[in-house]
Amino acid sequence: MADRENLLACLRRQAAGCAVYGSAFYAALLEHVIADVEAGGRTWDVLAPRSAEPFDAAVVLRFLGAIHRLVLEGRAPTLARHYPSAGGDGDPHAAWTALDAFLATGPALEPYLARPPQTNEVSRAAALVGGFLTVAREWGLPLRLLEIGASAGLNLRFDHYRYESGGVAFGDPASPVRFVDRWEGTPPFDVACTVVAREGCDVSPVDPTTPDGHLTLASYVWPDQRERLAVLEGALAVAARVPARVERAHAADWLAGRLAEATAGASTVVYHSIAWQYFTPDERDRVRGLLSEAGTRATSDAPVAWLRLEPAPEQTFAELRLCAWPGGEDHRVATAGFHGVPVAWLG
Repeated sequence: MADRENLLACLRRQAAGCAVYGSAFYAALLEHVIADVEAGGRTWDVLAPRSAEPFDAAVVLRFLGAIHRLVLEGRAPTLARHYPSAGGDGDPHAAWTALDAFLATGPALEPYLARPPQTNEVSRAAALVGGFLTVAREWGLPLRLLEIGASAGLNLRFDHYRYESGGVAFGDPASPVRFVDRWEGTPPFDVACTVVAREGCDVSPVDPTTPDGHLTLASYVWPDQRERLAVLEGALAVAARVPARVERAHAADWLAGRLAEATAGASTVVYHSIAWQYFTPDERDRVRGLLSEAGTRATSDAPVAWLRLEPAPEQTFAELRLCAWPGGEDHRVATAGFHGVPVAWLG
């Protein structure tokens, strides 16, 4: 019973989050799932093996992503009639009836549930960009980007997106990814910034240049959020022409090699966004230790920065924090939604 109550708490929290962050479709669909789990229905049969996992393990998002992927693959045509991302009517109640029937006859979901979620949210670049430009302004050097928990590395291409606010702008004017007036306050968009390296790691990286990678990334976007889907499509077009290397590796192991030697003439920026929760406590400690050690070796010609967009202590929004060496001062530079926008720039 304790495991079921834990799962129900996770489902209720995710349903509330979907409502707050603009997915009425998922919020209503999850209410049906909650009732079915309470009654010991088919969703309980599917999710029971993972019912003890904490909310941060994102079991609910894995489940929703698995179903969405099967819809996008054309393997759940009755469900697709109700999924807006597949041209459906967006009726969550009809979607639940179809989902309940699908769970009785469809493919096993456990292989999907075993995978970590891959929400490579491109709109988080609207928050991250201010941190990157702050580092560029502070040291006047090109950036060497190192992203841990990078998924498909779409935000490693941040400078190929367009940002406009308060009469100033940064990025490619012709980019298919555009963020306009999504800030309270204005990041330093008047700063010149050059990226000399784009590297990342992930325990299960996604190749955004392949059809399979495209499907994986789209499946984790909430199906009634057409703007997010459009931003993803634009980012995939950028990824097809702007290379970035994302290796299969654990964060601390990979970062140890990348930080072993300073890169003279560039600012090394280690960053992550809504990924910290997926690292084990031991790995988090190792990452902190590696960054602290690299900070002791940093110089004005080879500075090191740690930029992260993660849930704030209040847990109702994300905060962008930046720590840079030499110096090592850590401070909050912005707050944002968990999907990136809107952003309140604090500077």
